[in-house]
Amino acid sequence: METKNRRLTKSIKYLERAKKIIPAGTQTFSKGPTQYVQGIAPIYLQKGKGSHIFDVDGNEYIDYPMALGPITLGYCYPAVDKAIIAQLQDGITFSLMHPLEIDLAELLIDTIPCAEMVRFGKNGSDVTSGAVRLARAYTNRDKIACCGYHGWHDWYVGTTSRNRGVPQVTRELTLTFQYNNIESLHRLFTDNKDQIACVIMEPISVTEPSEDFLAEVKELTHRNGSILIFDEIVTGFRLALGGAQEYYGIIPDLSTAGKGMANGMPISALAGKEEVMRHLGELFFSFTFGGEVLSLAAAIATIKEMDQKQVSRHFWHQGKKLKNGYNALAQEFGLSDRTFCEGLDAHAAIRFRDSDGKDSLEMKSLFQQETIKRGILFNGIHNFCYSHSDDDIQVTLDAYRDAMVILKKAIEENALEEYLEGTAVQPVFRPL
Repeated sequence: METKNRRLTKSIKYLERAKKIIPAGTQTFSKGPTQYVQGIAPIYLQKGKGSHIFDVDGNEYIDYPMALGPITLGYCYPAVDKAIIAQLQDGITFSLMHPLEIDLAELLIDTIPCAEMVRFGKNGSDVTSGAVRLARAYTNRDKIACCGYHGWHDWYVGTTSRNRGVPQVTRELTLTFQYNNIESLHRLFTDNKDQIACVIMEPISVTEPSEDFLAEVKELTHRNGSILIFDEIVTGFRLALGGAQEYYGIIPDLSTAGKGMANGMPISALAGKEEVMRHLGELFFSFTFGGEVLSLAAAIATIKEMDQKQVSRHFWHQGKKLKNGYNALAQEFGLSDRTFCEGLDAHAAIRFRDSDGKDSLEMKSLFQQETIKRGILFNGIHNFCYSHSDDDIQVTLDAYRDAMVILKKAIEENALEEYLEGTAVQPVFRPL
């Protein structure tokens, strides 16, 4: 597969301007320049169509980040764009409530297993933080047990290496436990008896849950009088229309959704049992744009389309081909101990390991460099949309094969840095 001569002139000029006026140069760390090999990767995108995106210099790529997950049907998907345009003619946001709030809430109650009542936010951090505040109010407890990534607000980000600005007293209220390690959660409950308001967790990120882990988490949480919250900002509408809770058959008390529900429009949802959710009316959970109607219309159109077209099946089908194809290539090149694709077919990740078995950003950077040069926008995660075609998958596997050839050479020659043509990818969160 031939590499294409890609110019990045406009991207580089835009970045030079941004660095002078935008801290870190980006609005979202995971979309910023530290996450891609600078000098090779595009920096600014101009437009998208289906599963393809185009940068400001006119270069075309098959897209797998999919805007970090929100694009589930495809860029400029006709049914969703039609719904947005139709609503735009009547207005965007109003001085009083709008009937679409009820329509979408009823649709989500029919879709998400735990949903008996629903409120809306604009991003994932809104609704995970709303869920935590609700759990604290409902239980009259202060501490939180969490597992996974839950957004930028103080209660969670204080547990990470980007915790500057978070008061120590706030950091001490959030405790972390290990995925697939029920004993680590049991210890938190033992050491903080009658103090933990809720357990909030991603039901799955990449590593699959052991056979009884999610059921054990639910039983242990309820036995200790706490609320179970599934953070399904990523998994909602992807693994199944009703999310991971539908796929695994473990129903939480509260659940959040966001990325998958409106094909790119900014909206999120907090849903759960009426017994708990009705207390939200007594708390302050309120947004000027919480009922913004373009996003409500887009969400209704997206969810109906995903239901009618059985879109999650498409994710699983295309994901299986790409995951199995990658692992077959790694086996063929004798690199299966150094790189592999893991996770559920519908949402898998490619891992890179150094000779000591630790994550290797150098390997990831080199592989990313070579796939981008061949027209694949790669960040390690396979986020699929309904528009990813069989041809897209084959072109991607051809690019993966070419990249694997170069990766193998670089490893054999112990020359990963020498093969890199730009700066390596950096982690968003550095070790504490």
